[in-house]
Amino acid sequence: MEAVKKGQSTVEYIVLVALVVSVLIVFLKPEGGVFEKKLNRVYSEGANAMRDQAVTLFDSEDSSKKKKK
Repeated sequence: MEAVKKGQSTVEYIVLVALVVSVLIVFLKPEGGVFEKKLNRVYSEGANAMRDQAVTLFDSEDSSKKKKK
């Protein structure tokens, strides 16, 4: 009985892995899948926000140095 159950579990894992791989192929198409476009937008927004914070910090440090002089 144990061998049948073990075989069934193996088949279930194979089906699950095949499903995950097929979903990844659909969403991460080389020509720009839906997931890739959204991920790139999130990266761009994050990079822009970090750049804006850096500019704000640099400007505030620069203005505080000018006040000290």
